[in-house]
Amino acid sequence: MELSVLVAKILALVYLSAGIAALTGKISFDKIVADFEMSQGLTYVSGFMTLVLGMLLVHYHNIWTCGWTMLITIIGWIALFKGIMLIVFPQYISLFKSWYKNTRILGILMLALGLLFGYFGFII
Repeated sequence: MELSVLVAKILALVYLSAGIAALTGKISFDKIVADFEMSQGLTYVSGFMTLVLGMLLVHYHNIWTCGWTMLITIIGWIALFKGIMLIVFPQYISLFKSWYKNTRILGILMLALGLLFGYFGFII
């Protein structure tokens, strides 16, 4: 459970900061995706890092019990899969370009995830 709380704290800070940045207009996911499409190096490095972080989560936090900790496991598996896809199929980012059109909705989703993980990581 200690690992779950630590990961929840980290995810809370990441999602809260990204959500606030998206909602205040400091970042635009459209522009980020455009940068990825133009730079193979950026795509490869982010795919590599995503794969490593996903593998760490899958290896050390592969908990499939009903509860909030399973959300961390799901995020780990998604990160692992996404990292592999970015390395093997870098054009994959273009397939999901339409998902990143509305920075505001993604910001709200990230803020909600950040608050959820913050609750379990810092409060409980």
